[in-house]
Amino acid sequence: MRRRESLTLDMTPLVDVVFLLLIFFLVTSVFKKEELALLLNLPEGKEGGKMVERKEAIIEMGSDILAYNGRPITLEALDDALAKIGDKQLPVIVRIDEKVEYGRIIKLFDMLKKHHLSNIALVEKEGGTQ
Repeated sequence: MRRRESLTLDMTPLVDVVFLLLIFFLVTSVFKKEELALLLNLPEGKEGGKMVERKEAIIEMGSDILAYNGRPITLEALDDALAKIGDKQLPVIVRIDEKVEYGRIIKLFDMLKKHHLSNIALVEKEGGTQ
């Protein structure tokens, strides 16, 4: 008489497929950048800018909200935070939504001028037209 072999499921291909799926989902997932607190519709520029390699202050301005280094803040609190900056040559990265009222932009730049922060970079949408 013939002996019956017991059927066993080989787990190796199953584990391989699970790891491949895990790697696929990790690679294709979108990670939120911490410094971009607001979703802004930036105006397009004609020329690309340089990347700043050292520490900088990031100010983002939407039509009704303001963020400093990734955290929502009021104009008064921003004034206090800018006063605490010791290095007056610290780069200040400014992201402004194209729908922001001109008066709010002027208040921001007056505040930067008051605290002698003149190393300012305006961020534009990547891939601008010429």
